[in-house]
Amino acid sequence: MTLPQPGIFALGTRSHHHLEFDLLPGRAPRDLLEALALLREPRKTTGGVNLVVGAAPSVWAEVAPHELPNGAADFEPVVGPDGFTMPATQHHAWLWIAGSDADVVFDVARSAVGALSAVASLADEVAGFSYLDSRDLTGFIDGTENPPLDEAADAALVAEGSPGASSSVALVQRWRHDLDAFHALPVAEQELVIGRSKTHSVELDDDAKPADAHISRVVIEDEQGEELEILRRSIPIGGMHDHGLEFVAFSADQRVLLRMLHRMTGTADGVRDHLTRFSTPLTGAFYVTPSVDALKAFAPADDD
Repeated sequence: MTLPQPGIFALGTRSHHHLEFDLLPGRAPRDLLEALALLREPRKTTGGVNLVVGAAPSVWAEVAPHELPNGAADFEPVVGPDGFTMPATQHHAWLWIAGSDADVVFDVARSAVGALSAVASLADEVAGFSYLDSRDLTGFIDGTENPPLDEAADAALVAEGSPGASSSVALVQRWRHDLDAFHALPVAEQELVIGRSKTHSVELDDDAKPADAHISRVVIEDEQGEELEILRRSIPIGGMHDHGLEFVAFSADQRVLLRMLHRMTGTADGVRDHLTRFSTPLTGAFYVTPSVDALKAFAPADDD
């Protein structure tokens, strides 16, 4: 059985750093994967970090097409009928570094940038943090719709026997919140925007939940009405003047993530997610997070 990257499921981390990289001129996708395969988490029993490594679907398609999950492709802009747009800012590689302490996370992130510097340049980065345990900056609990831990792997990982077994497709988007506008709403109206109660995150009854509520748009079901689950690992980001959410979601099937985005923009049925009136997408990319085994295949034979 192939092993997934454990950092995808690691909980309890309060400090985060997301890094995105572009290949340097003259360097090939295989050079990038060989460099990514050499990255290691610090070997510490305390104060350590989790490191998740991803590469653009186009990188895997060129170097290891047999490890590319079915349907995986680079991010393309998603445009709603009213012109609302989720932009594409696809890069070649992505690292998610998470730990309990910001200093260790910073050092690991800086080390990773140095380790990749011969093949790729740092194109974008953002630091994030845990807010009130598990809440978004809007004050609502984030990730309520996540599957329980014993079912998370089924939602996030490609099944054994399929291309890219134990890998996942990660959606990475940066959203800027207009907190002044959102918090100006009475709490009851905020709850209608989200579709859940603010204090205890109880989903509103169907007859009270608007069709454009956030929950109504992002919960995806199959033809039999069964929910198609994804694993959300988002984090708050920013400071006083500019703040929001680094949205990260893992799925065994990129098509589920795309259906969610099309429902949010209203391309599916003309109904746009009300939360997008208060939050603006700034970036958008997909990354394949390969299994540990697939990534190790690119490391030098004498590397331990």
